[in-house]
Amino acid sequence: MTVSVLAIEPSGPVRGRVTPPGSKSYTNRALLVAALARGTSTLTNVLDADDTRYMAQALLRLGLPVEADFAAGRCLVHGKGGEIPAREADLYVGNAGTVMRFLTALVSLGHGRYRLDGDERMRERPIGDLLRALATLGVKASGEARDGECPPVVIEAAGLAGGDAHLPGSVSSQFFSALLMVAPYARSRVTIHVEGPLVSSAYVDMTLATMAAFGLSAERVENKRFLVPAGRYEPRQYEVEADASSASYFFAAAAITGGRVQVEGLDAHSLQGDVHFVDVLEEMGCAVRRGERFIEVTGGPLRGGTWDMSAMPDAVPTLGAVACFARGRTVVTHVGHLRYKETDRLRALATELERLGAHVHETDDGLSLEPAPLQGAEVRTYGDHRMAMSLALVGLRVAGVRIQEPGCVSKSYPRFFEDLKQVATPASSSSR
Repeated sequence: MTVSVLAIEPSGPVRGRVTPPGSKSYTNRALLVAALARGTSTLTNVLDADDTRYMAQALLRLGLPVEADFAAGRCLVHGKGGEIPAREADLYVGNAGTVMRFLTALVSLGHGRYRLDGDERMRERPIGDLLRALATLGVKASGEARDGECPPVVIEAAGLAGGDAHLPGSVSSQFFSALLMVAPYARSRVTIHVEGPLVSSAYVDMTLATMAAFGLSAERVENKRFLVPAGRYEPRQYEVEADASSASYFFAAAAITGGRVQVEGLDAHSLQGDVHFVDVLEEMGCAVRRGERFIEVTGGPLRGGTWDMSAMPDAVPTLGAVACFARGRTVVTHVGHLRYKETDRLRALATELERLGAHVHETDDGLSLEPAPLQGAEVRTYGDHRMAMSLALVGLRVAGVRIQEPGCVSKSYPRFFEDLKQVATPASSSSR
């Protein structure tokens, strides 16, 4: 039975060890790159979630066989060496922005007509810059919503010619990742030019690392341009590392409750930008222990501060929850692109934290939060997994927090509430 509202039980100091699921970002990159290799790749510790299932199902519809045992965290991908066997396909991706952007670039390698669509929110998420970049590389690409700026997307492809493409860096790093991964299969070298600052550049680092793991390298020139020579990916065995974004909720739980949590399968050398969320917590007053295959956070008295979160935007809602329990103001900057995520995360976060009693001021590119006495409330998630997981953290300290649509966590972390309950401890009868 689907639960429409979930009550969060207050906890004492959280204790324990958690192994988050595999990285959503790495899983989807590995699936796509393995599908472009010639031969069979074995992917392990893959994430079992809505977004990764959308990717695997779409690859199958394109004639790129994926034998997925998501329950076991394993996929066999039978790559076709850059060929897209299907000459026509209608692909549905829900609200998986990564999948929409990556597949839009992938089908440009095909020869035929492809249409990609998603849910209502996906039809509001911008993709026009990627379509224009593909057009300069010889692809006929168009959007059907919001004057051609948003999905549904129609690609009429005859392979990727190559050449120079220009993309603004301020909207989504996913546009760059999408082009980078398919560019080796263009008929001539591709150069991708970055216009302005590149947001979330850590995700581009992850893309380049995934490409290199499968045998191809791209030259990066000071985040100003990327040079991608023609080449072919090689099949391989590839283990997906634990998801740093998913880990952030447990680090935050330790900070909020004054507890201690060790997250396994992740270390400080990860290229995932969100691994540096523990650096923010350390500055706020937590103790952090970094091991070879684990990171441990112990909570302490929290203080506010100002942080540029452009390198770890997915951790902004998590930081918002922690800031509710800090002394002094917390300011988040340089994350205006969060307005184009599964929901307008800045507006949604400000609205729901205020519903819980915090004082939040929304800016064009971030938030300013002043702690205030909190109270329980039923909070909206807007169908956004990160809103659900972050707002649940407040309920570890505040009685009466209820989460609408808790099932939306299936997008990236289906077992999140079970794992959170695992580290929770009975709350003291006295108020915290």
